[in-house]
Amino acid sequence: MKALYPGSFDPPHLGHLELIRRAAALVDELVVGIAVNPDKAPYLAIEQRLELLRADCGTLRNVSVVSYQGATVQAARALGAGALLRGLRNANDLEAEQAMAMVNRANGFETLLLLSSSEHLHISSRLVRLTADAGLDLAGLVGPRVAAALRK
Repeated sequence: MKALYPGSFDPPHLGHLELIRRAAALVDELVVGIAVNPDKAPYLAIEQRLELLRADCGTLRNVSVVSYQGATVQAARALGAGALLRGLRNANDLEAEQAMAMVNRANGFETLLLLSSSEHLHISSRLVRLTADAGLDLAGLVGPRVAAALRK
């Protein structure tokens, strides 16, 4: 099975990388899709996010990283994915993802939900951005490549 893991990954953090590694072990092919929203100013440029995720996923032979615009189900269809991967940190995530899973299923896609590990439950891209903006230590939130990019 080929799955798409969509998100903004702005910036990519350890929770994302954990889900990518775990999902890569479950599916034949995993495409990490960075959604580009032209109406939203990114924290890191799309090129940076592509480069960082490709570097961090480089040892995973069945993982590729791409960017896309438009609806996620359209991207999944264009990529030939049969399922969408989503991570869950808490009950709020579950509620939102459950509604989206119904839309995905109505459009011919299954949704694979993976629970975040306890060590990454607190991490969100928003928390990483706030921590970086405050000049605080990013250890335990992002990998070294992302930390270096955020310090620039």
